[in-house]
Amino acid sequence: MTRLATQTGVDRELAVELGSIVGESAVIVDPDRLLVYESDGLTQYRHPPAAVVLPRSTEEVSRVLSLLYRRGQHYVPRGSGTGLSGGALPVGRGVIVGTARMNRILEVDPANRRARVEPGVVNAHLTRATLLHGLIYAPDPSSQSACSLGGNVAENSGGPHCLKYGVTSRYVTGLTVVLPDGEVTEFGGMARGDEMLDLVGLFVGSEGCFGIATEIEVALIPRPGGVRTLLGIFRSIEEAGRAVSDIMGRGMLPAALEIVDAETIRAVEESVFAAGYPVDAGAALVVEFDGMEDGLEEEIEAAARCCERAGAREIRRARDGSERARLWQGRKKAFGAMGRLAPDLLVQDATVPRTALPGVLARISEIGRRYDVLVANVFHAGDGNLHPNLLFDRRDAEELGRIEAASREIMNVCIEAGGTITGEHGVGFDKRQYMPLVCSPDVLAAMGRVKAAFDPAGLCNPGKVLPDEYLAGGAGEA
Repeated sequence: MTRLATQTGVDRELAVELGSIVGESAVIVDPDRLLVYESDGLTQYRHPPAAVVLPRSTEEVSRVLSLLYRRGQHYVPRGSGTGLSGGALPVGRGVIVGTARMNRILEVDPANRRARVEPGVVNAHLTRATLLHGLIYAPDPSSQSACSLGGNVAENSGGPHCLKYGVTSRYVTGLTVVLPDGEVTEFGGMARGDEMLDLVGLFVGSEGCFGIATEIEVALIPRPGGVRTLLGIFRSIEEAGRAVSDIMGRGMLPAALEIVDAETIRAVEESVFAAGYPVDAGAALVVEFDGMEDGLEEEIEAAARCCERAGAREIRRARDGSERARLWQGRKKAFGAMGRLAPDLLVQDATVPRTALPGVLARISEIGRRYDVLVANVFHAGDGNLHPNLLFDRRDAEELGRIEAASREIMNVCIEAGGTITGEHGVGFDKRQYMPLVCSPDVLAAMGRVKAAFDPAGLCNPGKVLPDEYLAGGAGEA
């Protein structure tokens, strides 16, 4: 009798059949190994899978999904597991179909500024490969050293530089997709020309609910000729916010404007990621311009003057790539350092108008004090994308209740300020309860019908994005 036949929580025959497709070693059924997959980067929610299957090719994904479809077994696509909305949770003990082994860069085409990759390629690895040709892949989530392109496509990921360069959807030009019943199809791509329907645009950001992208064609851009970076140190987050408003109000377009608050600074500086930020600072602002060398110096000097007018107590300028990485480290490693503050964190991802930032941040601080919740703020200040990190210990039921109540209030504050519930992390499992606050019943019903068109059996990533009444079956009745 095989290992799969004796150690699995799913139907034994199904586990053995999965092993016959991908190899027995690529089907994980051991309970201890499955613990790795019970949550994504949002550790508040934990749902252990029944099994994990790790295909290596489009053909294997197709055969796996065909088998699961025939068996009526629901499943969840998963990339690197760095998501922050619970989007890759196997709610109801589904099977996880992981793409980590599909990690080849299939082609780099410098002449057409394109690349083709498999979904398990790590974001930063793509730019490392394209730099040899003087090109980069622009979207750069803070987790880019670990997150994969398949997950970026699913969530329509952004990153610090999306202020200037835009999010993932701007760069995905073609997809090979395995639909929920196992059918393989292609959307867009250079070889296919124009299509009447923008199916690429529809699929990007669908949060793993429409199928699995197994090949991704992306546009590349030239590496910027020059970069200028400064770090402004402020006594308060309000001062840093005023600097951002001044910079943007003067018509400048930085590549990035990123703020970290006092709690985050202290967490980073007490960790192995210490970046040399002063631990008594109220906030730090990273400002970066890139592009042609001509004019960059004038732009960074103008931004420095904005910081000075807002009350910056110190301004640091990067003189080379090493210093630039150092200035960025406090921002890039912020999430990794949060474990020093508490064993769990809930990351919110609301986006508000830039002009509303000071008032919203003040209300978030007040909510944290009222609920006795530690809130550490990290955010893309240039486009108003807030990431309040609520720190807690999920083993404390009373504290967990306060966290959930505070999170709801924060989300409502952002919506009341003219914002929305997610800027880049997705809706996933965490925020679907808020969808009726930003979408009308007619819009939600239309979304449900689109989901049903791709996945009429409702097997692909159930329990995500839409409230239950708008999912398969409910969508047609809404």
